[in-house]
Amino acid sequence: MGKNQMAKYKDYSYDQGVFLPVFFDKQILPGTFEYSINHLIDNEIDLSVFDKRYNNDKTGAPAYDPRILLKIVLFAYSRGITSSRKIAQCCEENIIFMALSAHTRPHFTTIADFISTQDEQTTALFQEVILICDEMGLIGREMFAVDGCKLPSNASKEWSGTKEDFQRKAIKLEKAIERIIEKHRQIDDIEEKNNIIETDTQYIATLEKQVKKIREWTNKNDDRIGSMGKPVKSNITDNESAKMKTSKSMVQGYNGVAMVDDKHQVIVGAEAFGKGPEQDLLKPMIDTTKENLEDDVFDDTKLTADSGFHTKNNMDMLAEEGIDAYVADGRFRKRDPRFDNCGRYKEEYKKELLRKGKRTGLFSKKDFYFDPEFKFCRCPAGKRLYRSGNGLDTKGNYVTRFKAPKSACGPCKLRVKCLRHPDTSPKRSVAYFHVWPSGYGRKQPPETAMEKMKQKIDSPSSRQIYSKRLGTVEPVFGNIRHTLRLDRFSLRGKLKVNSQWLLFCTLHNLRKIHRFGSVAVT
Repeated sequence: MGKNQMAKYKDYSYDQGVFLPVFFDKQILPGTFEYSINHLIDNEIDLSVFDKRYNNDKTGAPAYDPRILLKIVLFAYSRGITSSRKIAQCCEENIIFMALSAHTRPHFTTIADFISTQDEQTTALFQEVILICDEMGLIGREMFAVDGCKLPSNASKEWSGTKEDFQRKAIKLEKAIERIIEKHRQIDDIEEKNNIIETDTQYIATLEKQVKKIREWTNKNDDRIGSMGKPVKSNITDNESAKMKTSKSMVQGYNGVAMVDDKHQVIVGAEAFGKGPEQDLLKPMIDTTKENLEDDVFDDTKLTADSGFHTKNNMDMLAEEGIDAYVADGRFRKRDPRFDNCGRYKEEYKKELLRKGKRTGLFSKKDFYFDPEFKFCRCPAGKRLYRSGNGLDTKGNYVTRFKAPKSACGPCKLRVKCLRHPDTSPKRSVAYFHVWPSGYGRKQPPETAMEKMKQKIDSPSSRQIYSKRLGTVEPVFGNIRHTLRLDRFSLRGKLKVNSQWLLFCTLHNLRKIHRFGSVAVT
């Protein structure tokens, strides 16, 4: 290119418009996910259950077709859009949403009402999609894995507690209001007086509103009672949600539980529960899966679950129903010979911290010496702890317990390293879990369903079956949380949250049909 030559480009301008003939059916291209949704809803899925909601054939204005609303909601969820306002905006601006909705442009309140009030219809839709997956051979029925995914909901954990907690909080807020009012009385005539009083007045109004909210709730509601018969924390904003502990933090929300088939990771059972512990959720999930498929589905299908579902009642239930289950217990990995050296790096790390003079936590069972006949044990300070009893605990483990005398723990210099509450705890106790010792003249413990499950899952073949659990159910939660971007429930109340959870599980299964199924493309 010479010195005097310059590049030449075609002219363009954004300040112009163009009229195009748009045919909506041509915008939904075969092979795309929106085509699969459109085809399945129009031709394969029975949506007559949605029609029962409307009774306006003689009077009233025509309603939006639930098939249209279902298409745009599912397609929006597949793109990570959960806001009703944004879905309505997409129906006015995005050509694919226009095509799926046939340019009907429903209002965002119509979309929000459709999502939050279709609990029975959503359940029927979820079951219909499961049957389609089964007809297409996407469900292998060899192994099901069940687990839960804890997600925050549209409620603040700061408004959780018992009635006693709320009453104390109300008293605390009322005292804060009194202190602000007293401060106003003591303020002299200064230049900033008006600004201070105006700011505090707004703050007082906020506190009074919170006190009123607490008083109204405590007058109308009682404490929630947990499975142990004791009061558990309620939530003023959404009392059906629960305060749950996750791997990262505490959240106020719901536990979305799913039963997943291992062939193509199709969800065959799902429900959202307002409780964190999963001990009581195994039976409902089994019943839900039987309802979605057949009552005898577990006759030839294995079931895997983690230690969160391992309880005496669950093991007895599985044995009574004859389900071939593989449920890990809390000490499953400690019995696995492959994990014999798993704690070696932790021990080296503790020794390194001790050399640096840093605290590494309380003494564990490994720091105590146990007599071979378990008549006594010796603590790290060299003091004797004497046997205080032995037998089976509530989980079916044989335990030998030891307690130290007060005279040994009282003046001990290692109390801070040994007791969780050194200021109030008088002495240390230790429990040793082991097999039933021989030579005591006692009978062997009865072979309960829990003991049978421990023996069963410790075999090499069972460990191999159980190892498939993680790769079956966890990718499903990863897809829903990160690909579909359901990082929190946007609704309140179990029925509404369960409806939203089922919609996302339905969407997950529809994506499996789109990828592995035989949806017609012509």
